[in-house]
Amino acid sequence: MQFLKTAFWVVVAVALALFCKANWASVPVKLWGDLVADVKLPILMGLAFLLGAVPLWIALRATRWSMRRRLEASEKALANALAVSEPGLTRAALPPETPDIVATPS
Repeated sequence: MQFLKTAFWVVVAVALALFCKANWASVPVKLWGDLVADVKLPILMGLAFLLGAVPLWIALRATRWSMRRRLEASEKALANALAVSEPGLTRAALPPETPDIVATPS
């Protein structure tokens, strides 16, 4: 599996290198007023990608952190509830419940 992961990233890196080589041209970017910046196309596309990816990555990390905290709090509350309810008795130690079968005359 590690080989497939490495092969995938090698293919992505080669494709990116070929794209950069084929599109290495200056693109004029008008900033404000009469200020114009000549930026290479692959650099401009990389910056645009990062401009979209970084806020999403930060939002997902924050959500993951929040969910992890909630899960840990829930696990702690569950452990406390089980410890308080029956300190020496757990559900696994209880005998299985059997329904009361009463024969009714027909």
